[in-house]
This record gives sequence, structure tokens and C-alpha cells, in this order.
Amino acid sequence: MTRILVVDDEPQMLRALQINLQARQYDVTTAADGTLALEETARSRPDAIILDLGLPGLDGLEVLAALRVWSTVPVIVVSGRSSATEKVAALDAGADDYVTKPFAMNELLARVRAVLRRPPIEGAPTGVAVIGDYTVDLASCTVSPRHDGVAAVRLTPTEWGIITLLIQHPGRLVTGTEILHSVWGPGHEGNTNYLRVYVAGIRRKLETDPAHPRHLRTEPGMGYRYDP
Repeated sequence: MTRILVVDDEPQMLRALQINLQARQYDVTTAADGTLALEETARSRPDAIILDLGLPGLDGLEVLAALRVWSTVPVIVVSGRSSATEKVAALDAGADDYVTKPFAMNELLARVRAVLRRPPIEGAPTGVAVIGDYTVDLASCTVSPRHDGVAAVRLTPTEWGIITLLIQHPGRLVTGTEILHSVWGPGHEGNTNYLRVYVAGIRRKLETDPAHPRHLRTEPGMGYRYDP
């Protein structure tokens, strides 16, 4: 069954979309904010996402920016923002289509069918990396212990964005600016403190000795490097 993730903070809209999609035999999951949307995408791997822009916490554009680091899932934006500037920003951030509220349900359903008919986009993140006692699989978004007795680990969507960039460029310096722009989006390139905190968190979860990391190396003043 085709799985659709619906992301909207308006309960009535969320319910209406869920009912109409389920009536057409779609398997529907929902999220009421941006953080939950990213977590649900990593967990359930939907075939398409319907995404509102005006969300609490992370807004829709930030969700798109984070999502496009590691996923090519089709995204239809459904928003009350109707200006050309807003539409262009969403499409540039990675949306596949844009529908303005209020809308006819039949039109939205037709757009869902249209994005589902498109062939899969090549270049989705792939690769398997070994870091400490764990195997990180980008394609399935899973972290698996390599030995019995090793504690299970769960990465947040932001941590997935960072680790994906590093693993996809083994041995290469990835600058802090590159990571911040890709994971947090344009305008966040100066937030180096955020990046340090998140990288430290990833090391605590994955590295055998986080104080002396073997795989996730810092290049002082420049960025980070994944050493296989």
C-alpha cells in the first residue's frame, strides 16, 4: 500500500486529508510539527509527503532543507501562503509541487497521483559506514550494533543530516559552512556553535572514545572529516 505522510498543525485539515487519502486506499501517517515530520519520514519511509509551511518549531522550508540532505521523497506543499515569492522559495528548497489553500480535494489528489507516477530520482543517499561499534546505513536510515551487548542508538533528523554529508564524502574535508547550509538551510552558516554541539552528540553515540574520535575528525577552524 502506498504510504503518504501528511504534515499540518491544523487538526481539522490534518483529519480531512487523512480521511480522504485513506478512502483512496493510501496508508496515511501524520505529523503536527516539523520535528515530528522529519522523525516520521526517517521511521516510516513514506512514498510522498503533503507538507504545510506554517508549522510550529521548524517551519516547512526548514523541513524541506533538512529532508533534502538525505531523501528524494516527493513533497507537495499545501499552504495558505500564495505569493510568488513563497512558492519560488518552497520549490527552490526542494518541493515537487505547490498547492494554495483553500483547494479542491480532487485537485490535490490528482497532484498526489502525479508525483507518485514520476520515476525515482537517482542519487538518493546510499552507503554503509562502520563507526565504532555501529554500522550506519544511509539507505535505510538505520544504526545497527555490530556486537552483542552494544546499546541501541537513535539519531535525530539533524544528526542524520550531518552524518549523511560526512559519510557521503569519505576522507574529504566538509566545511562547517557546507554542513550548516545543507542541514540548517541558507542564513545559518554562522551558527558554528550549533554544529559543534551536534557533532559532539553524534560522537557520544557512535565513537568508542568520543574524546578521541577515530572516524568523525575535526579539522580546526575548517570543518569535519569522516575517516573510514
